[in-house]
Amino acid sequence: MSSTTAIGIDIGGTGIKGAVVDLSTGTLLSERVKLPTPKGGRPADIVDTVKDLLKTVSDKAAAPDLPVGICFPAIVKNGHTMSAANVSDKWIGLAAEKLFEKGLGHPIHFVNDADAAGYAESQFGAAKGVPGVVILTTLGTGIGTALLNDGILVPNTELGHLQIDGVDYETRAAYSAKEREDLSWEKWAGRLQKYYSTLEALFSPDLFIVGGGVSKHHHQFLPLLNLKTPIIPAVHRNNAGILGAAALAVKNRA
Repeated sequence: MSSTTAIGIDIGGTGIKGAVVDLSTGTLLSERVKLPTPKGGRPADIVDTVKDLLKTVSDKAAAPDLPVGICFPAIVKNGHTMSAANVSDKWIGLAAEKLFEKGLGHPIHFVNDADAAGYAESQFGAAKGVPGVVILTTLGTGIGTALLNDGILVPNTELGHLQIDGVDYETRAAYSAKEREDLSWEKWAGRLQKYYSTLEALFSPDLFIVGGGVSKHHHQFLPLLNLKTPIIPAVHRNNAGILGAAALAVKNRA
C-alpha cells in the first residue's frame, strides 16, 4: 500500500475505534473496529487496548507497516498529554507518544481528537477549500474545538472551556448536558446560541462546522440558531478523528 494509506485510531472516553484510511479519497479501506475504553481510562490499560485494536485492523487489512495516527481527548504538546478529558488524571503531563510507541512497537503521530476531526474536515469534508477562519466544534461528552485559518490548523484551542455566565460552558452546552438535564431541542439550542454568539464575538469566523454524534440530528437544532456566521454539520461525523489522525500521521512522517 502507498503513502496515501494509513491507520487512524480515535481514543474516546467510552470507545476506541480505528480503521485503515485511503488518504487520496478520505474513505475507510477496512471496516471500522471499535473496542470499549477500559474502565478508569488508565494509560497502561488504554495502550493495551490500542495494541489489540491495531493488531486487529492490521490483520484485517494485511497491512502491518502503515503509518499510524492516534488522536486523544487532551491538549497534546510535543507528544505529551497536558490535560485529560473523561480519562484518568494519570495522563496529565505524560509522555504519551513515547508510551504508545514503546507499547505498540511502532512509531506513531499523536494529536488532540478535535484537532484531528478539524483537519479531516479541512482535507475531506465541510472545510475543504474554505478560506478564512473556520471553527469546528464537536458536541459530545464535552465540546471539542478545532480552529483553522485558510486550511491551516491552530492546535489545542480548547474553546469548549470558555467561561460564560461564570461556568465552564461545555458543562451547560455539550450534548451530554442536554441528555443529563433532559432538555428539549429548543432549550438546548438556547444554550448553543449563547455559546456560538460568544465565539462569533471573539473570532469573527467565516464558518462554523458542527461534529460529534449529535450532528446527525442537525436539522433538529441548527435551524433554531440565529447567527451571522453560516453553521453547517460536519461531513465525517464520528469517523473524522480516524481520518484526521491518519492524515496527520502521513503529513508529519519524517
